[in-house]
Amino acid sequence: MAIPDYLRPFVLSAEHIAPERHGHIDLYLRQAAQRSAAIVFVHGGPIPVGRRPSPRDWPVYQGYGSLAASRGIAGVTVDHRLHDPADYPQAAADVAAAIEAVRADPRIDADRIALWFFSGGGLLLADWLRTPPGWLRCAAASYPLLAPPPDWSVHPRFRPAEAVPGAGTLPIVLTNVGRERPAIAGTVDAFIAAARACQARLEVIDVPHGQHGFDMLDHTDESRKAVEHALDTVAAHLA
Repeated sequence: MAIPDYLRPFVLSAEHIAPERHGHIDLYLRQAAQRSAAIVFVHGGPIPVGRRPSPRDWPVYQGYGSLAASRGIAGVTVDHRLHDPADYPQAAADVAAAIEAVRADPRIDADRIALWFFSGGGLLLADWLRTPPGWLRCAAASYPLLAPPPDWSVHPRFRPAEAVPGAGTLPIVLTNVGRERPAIAGTVDAFIAAARACQARLEVIDVPHGQHGFDMLDHTDESRKAVEHALDTVAAHLA
């Protein structure tokens, strides 16, 4: 039986660090003398109700969480409830609650947080670009959907290209794959154009031969270098 794409291994070999499980949140954290910065990894969707394992147990997100922790940064994954295009407000609320729970942890530096969105979770980026809080040091997105498809009924607040003029000096790190699905690629192009028009602090990391989900599907040096480059860039903004 073929392995589902979402259960394929992470492209980087990272020491597995067992997370702490707090409700819908997994926290990857090594003991440290000082409070740690944190990266909250936000999975995509919509994902059918009841799919098991849920995203935080997928190898790709376990890999990102462990990789962050190995660098002295807390990695956070959250199972948010994006099961249908109409669920974006609920998913946004789940992510916001997870962030507040993490920031309240005494081991976390509440003023050094990055958010990293994937695939269909990219629409959730809009809220954080529109009015970035002071504690948000960086927003990242990998192969993101950045505008809803025409046949989706999505609340109009979830349009990152319309929100990006509010980003100000917030660093934005976008990992863009060259073999993206055409319907998604168009939304990424429009976002990049909007970000450049308002002189947002956008850095694009190109993966010319990468496909959607390259970090679990394309086990190549190009993929590994792109993930490392993105993580290094986000980590630098948290330093």
